[in-house]
Amino acid sequence: MRWENLTADPAGGPARDAALFGADTVTTRTFDTPEFRGITFHEVRARSIVNRVPGASRMPFEWTVNPYRGCSHACVYCFARKTHSYLDLDTGLGFDSQIVVKVNAPELLRRQLASPRWHGEHIAMGTNVDCYQRAEGRYRLMPGIIAALRDHANPFSILTKGTLVLRDLDLLKQASEVTDVGISVSVGFTDTELWRTVEPGTPAPERRLDVVRTLTDHGIGCGVLMAPVIPFLGDHPAQLRATVQAVAASGATSVTPLVLHLRPGAREWFMAWLEHHHPYLVRRYERLYAEGAYAPKWYQRRITRQVHELAQEYGIGPARAGMPRRITLPEPAAAPAPAAQAPTAPGPTQLTLL
Repeated sequence: MRWENLTADPAGGPARDAALFGADTVTTRTFDTPEFRGITFHEVRARSIVNRVPGASRMPFEWTVNPYRGCSHACVYCFARKTHSYLDLDTGLGFDSQIVVKVNAPELLRRQLASPRWHGEHIAMGTNVDCYQRAEGRYRLMPGIIAALRDHANPFSILTKGTLVLRDLDLLKQASEVTDVGISVSVGFTDTELWRTVEPGTPAPERRLDVVRTLTDHGIGCGVLMAPVIPFLGDHPAQLRATVQAVAASGATSVTPLVLHLRPGAREWFMAWLEHHHPYLVRRYERLYAEGAYAPKWYQRRITRQVHELAQEYGIGPARAGMPRRITLPEPAAAPAPAAQAPTAPGPTQLTLL
């Protein structure tokens, strides 16, 4: 394992100096408990925790915080798998079971936020690997991270598949009173069999939608990133409808579709999974992704249009910060009320998706 290879570069790529941490700072642990069996944790003391996103990235944010590397969610399509190769770690099973934990992340973030060189820019979390993966239950890094952001009134967002985010509900509410807080939950599909094979370490989709419902009920607007939409396995019109309908029932403020993309590292692992579980689709995937990591524009536009139309049908749309709306599904028409009965309140207004 080459800890010295994990370095910081202003351009976002690996460099040859300024190591993020040295080999003498690494402590390796295993825990013989059911939830951590087979997982190895490498505890490190990072030298930097606020990372600039490379300029060529398609991401709509500039700064991130990632307290972990590797992820026990074990999503076969995870684009972050390539990052494990920087440490000479396997991007397949190694990514799922060799987890790097930046144990000093909260204190380091607090120090960096207090620096006169920091100007309070938005910080995104959960954009590389999930900050609420299983390891967070033991290491509890996120409470300290959120508290630091709250205390400095620094805007931030979190993307997660983890239900553990509800543990920090009080902190999130406190932060939302002093700064902009955006929470999104990733639910690409509601198909149970697909979930069990493609996202084996994650909470079930319905449990994630429970998170959306709980956050919304507590006044924290929560959107759903419908990602990934998996070609030929999760893109049938009936599947898209079922997912958007479930998202609407959860009270999500918005739904944003994202078609599966297969970067190097993830592509090899996903295609091996596809060969094992759905060999008849291998040639179709090779054709669909022949030009690179992303599906063709025509396919992406088709999925986006279908999801947007369904979102309009079920009344999901954008909400102003701090003003989440609970959207409920239409109920069956009731029998006409007696003439003397007071008129009922109007139903929810249908929103549109940007």
